[in-house]
Amino acid sequence: MAPDVDARRSRADPFAPLTSEHLAVGNGHEIYVESVGHTGGIPAVYLHGGPGSGCQPDHRRLFDPERFHAVLFDQRGAGRSRPKGGREHNTTAHLIADMEAIRQKFGFERWMVVGGSWGATLALAYAQAHPKRVSGIVLRATFLGTIEEIEHGFLKSLPRHHPGLSEDFLSLLTAEERKAPIAAYFRRILDSDPAVHGPAARAWGETERILSELAPSRTRLDLGALNSSRALPATPFMEAHYFANNSFMRPNQLMTEAGKLAGIPGIIVQGRYDLLCPPSTSHALAAVWRDAETRIVEGAGHTLYDPGVRNAVMRAIADMAGKIK
Repeated sequence: MAPDVDARRSRADPFAPLTSEHLAVGNGHEIYVESVGHTGGIPAVYLHGGPGSGCQPDHRRLFDPERFHAVLFDQRGAGRSRPKGGREHNTTAHLIADMEAIRQKFGFERWMVVGGSWGATLALAYAQAHPKRVSGIVLRATFLGTIEEIEHGFLKSLPRHHPGLSEDFLSLLTAEERKAPIAAYFRRILDSDPAVHGPAARAWGETERILSELAPSRTRLDLGALNSSRALPATPFMEAHYFANNSFMRPNQLMTEAGKLAGIPGIIVQGRYDLLCPPSTSHALAAVWRDAETRIVEGAGHTLYDPGVRNAVMRAIADMAGKIK
């Protein structure tokens, strides 16, 4: 047995980071970057969702440490990156450039790109910008970064499946604001006044959480708690920043330029009952990206932790490793 294999197996936690650091990427941003697995493994990068949520320790466990050298990082303003919540110089183009800086730092010629929801958006945007740097793509819950998808989730799926929650969600807005509720929410969330952005951020974040789960523990907002002194969720602010600006992409950019993915193998994991990123989006993408296959997880919604989704993602990553090795 090779010495590096012995060393990996003797580690108390094979999923503990090999390296971790803050990488300066310019404009005052320092992004948190960690690597797992072993240095001779298949290069891969994991892209978290949100935007703004950050990577979690469990995301490391998606990658077999015997097979991969995987990099995980918190995108600008997210997680452990600094400045926390920073939205200046924070666009999709900046995130793509950050990924290239990370790839070059680790000396990877190509790497597998893995991401779910907003992470899928960034994965596609990166692959279309740098197709020769991508060995394969694994997506969960395809999201193309368009305002139409946001409106479909919050203005069509929400009242259809959670009518009471939809009433709660809209109750924060004036009659005039309800004519364009998504734009109104973004304006409120990005308002500098805590009395304005606090309740809106909490309502947006909780509504999104309920929509993301197949069987949420609660299906209504606690309207009395929206003015709480509890810490505010971080993701709504970054989501408002990105989505109010069409994810800093041209209209329907990722579908229009899907031809740039030709020759890159892909696996798309899709929950059958995903209310935020419905199967129709994955189906439409796979129809033009002929090198991709879609794997439907029955009885699952949006989140990585709905029944069967996490296992399907791990299986897809392992299968993709077999395709590209």
